[in-house]
Amino acid sequence: MEVLNTLFGTPANSVNEQIIWYIRLPKAITAILAGAAMSVSGLQMQTLFRNPLAGPSVLGITSGASLGVGAVMLLSGGSVGLAAIQKVGISGAWLVIGASIAGSGAIMLLLLMIASRLRDNIVLLVVGMMLGNLTIALVSVWQYLSEPERIQDYLMWTFGSIGGVTSEQLPFLAGSIALGLLLALWMANSMNVMLLGERYAGSMGVKVKQLRAGMILSSSLLAGAVTGFCGPIGFVGIAVPHLSREWTSEGNHKVLLPSVILIGATVLLCCDILAQWAGDGMALPINVVTALIGSPVVVWVIVRGNKIKRAF
Repeated sequence: MEVLNTLFGTPANSVNEQIIWYIRLPKAITAILAGAAMSVSGLQMQTLFRNPLAGPSVLGITSGASLGVGAVMLLSGGSVGLAAIQKVGISGAWLVIGASIAGSGAIMLLLLMIASRLRDNIVLLVVGMMLGNLTIALVSVWQYLSEPERIQDYLMWTFGSIGGVTSEQLPFLAGSIALGLLLALWMANSMNVMLLGERYAGSMGVKVKQLRAGMILSSSLLAGAVTGFCGPIGFVGIAVPHLSREWTSEGNHKVLLPSVILIGATVLLCCDILAQWAGDGMALPINVVTALIGSPVVVWVIVRGNKIKRAF
């Protein structure tokens, strides 16, 4: 009742008002936005490569975003980790999100250049994983050569956290994600045709190159923005699209995209609630919880039936 009074009426306690409006509410909104963004990014990657194991983390998009953020944090003159963002303000936030989107976009462009020469999706998946490992290796070299303070900031960032986004930074995160989601929804019909193959899509009048560019831009905005503000968040982008297909029994992206947004937001919000149950005022890293939930979900969906094969 006290929470409802604070949100819709007269707060009974000024301290609770500060906690709810400036800590709890921004964190909940961040979880909803991040869950929706990573899920839609994963769905687009699975559609583009027609591969049920594709996702922003498996194919190297998240690693590319981490590479961009690592370059800023480990090579710049001053640390701009999530803790430092709160001190330097909007410019620092834009520096991190810009580096994150640039890194994820660069990896995706490189992956698509390689994809134009390959026909086997499994080989392409391996290439994406190798690109991810390459970016991790580069960041490891930078960590080895960096000062301990910067390494500590970067390591804390890699654990993933949705509690570092303040109410002042939230509009920038929401704006980037909204742009990526609107672009994905606009391409829904074309993505339906894309599932039948690029040649068929071209014969149906779909401009394949423009569609690829749009999906790259949308996925990079979504995964890059979330990674920049919240750190790497794994498994949500892979697991949620499968949950949505299981729930809706649909392959139509006009149905899949809204359901993926809804389920992704709900899943990450629940993961954040579970992360708070560590006790003693501590919270588990969000990546730990998403892995514990996401991995069994993917295995369960694969074992349960042939819906994945029919979807691709």
